[in-house]
Amino acid sequence: MLTAEPVLALLVLAFGLLQSTRPQPWASLPGLVDWQTILTLAGLLMLTRAIELSGALERLAHSLIQRTATERGLACLLVLLAALLSTLLTNDVALFVVVPLTLALHQLSPLPIKRLIIVIALAVNAGSVLTPLGNPQNLFLWQSSGVSFLTFTGALAPLAAVLMAMLLILTALMFGGRPLDLSKTAAPHEVDRPLMAVTAAAFIVFVVLADLHHASLALAAVVAGYGAWRRAAVLKIDWLLLLIFVLMFVVLRSVAMLPGIHGALAGLNLSNPRHLFAAGALLSQGISNVPATILLAEFSHNWQVLAYAVSVGGFGLGIGSLANLIAVRLAGLRGIWGQFHLISLPFFVLAAGVGAGLLICLGRFG
Repeated sequence: MLTAEPVLALLVLAFGLLQSTRPQPWASLPGLVDWQTILTLAGLLMLTRAIELSGALERLAHSLIQRTATERGLACLLVLLAALLSTLLTNDVALFVVVPLTLALHQLSPLPIKRLIIVIALAVNAGSVLTPLGNPQNLFLWQSSGVSFLTFTGALAPLAAVLMAMLLILTALMFGGRPLDLSKTAAPHEVDRPLMAVTAAAFIVFVVLADLHHASLALAAVVAGYGAWRRAAVLKIDWLLLLIFVLMFVVLRSVAMLPGIHGALAGLNLSNPRHLFAAGALLSQGISNVPATILLAEFSHNWQVLAYAVSVGGFGLGIGSLANLIAVRLAGLRGIWGQFHLISLPFFVLAAGVGAGLLICLGRFG
């Protein structure tokens, strides 16, 4: 299993090294896991599976492919859809909707599926920058800074706008104007309307409850309801993805607590916004942008610079954002990581330059 799952293998190796060099009591390890996130992820996987079982995604895919003339047009449409959903909900929720939809489209007509999944992953990272609800690090910084929703959104709007413009240009260059091949298009499947209607309502209620920190209650309701009504929605989800996330929290938070790392950060003079921006962008590449945000917030209260830094830090290496892992994991495509990094790493360099330039123009670098 480990040889087929490189991310899981790396996490297991890192965990073993940490426990052998700086062991922590096993009873303390569950406390390192953000169980609200794990419970929310489990519920969203079940709800997304229920949507797939309803046949609604296949029907929507059939409708979209009949209205889109070229691969470039379809790619831009999916990028915009993913970005929009990520601003209203979260980047993870957007992926749970758009990635299965894209895979359903691929079943109807042969598409450059790896490139599509990659630009969708970039899209949810770019779109989620805009609002406090877009991603976990924004939510944390919004709550800890005490600024209003509109103030936070206004501060992040320039970065979100430029990132989306860059991504749309990249998408237009990556995909050609070749007409879509409809040779494999079949008649749309019937939709299980009761299942779709219940799941749509449950989806909204679940997200609201999760935002109110009642993910355990929401998950219990999902498990009980679908377990009795549509058992496949509960049993046939990606359980390995949940294990990967649990290990990720344990390993990354253990690394962040190492005295050497803590001491090194204290010596970086993070009160200097330029140093903070560089630290946030680069540290995200090593431990992901959510743990990087929590760690660096202990050394600086400059929430806007930190938000810009970890936002661009979500690009680049796959570990930069947990959304990258979700996108690739949901796609289930072999050999995608190499192509992902060929596109995402240059995008990270450009995004970091743009982020720094905007902060200079806004006078945030002093």
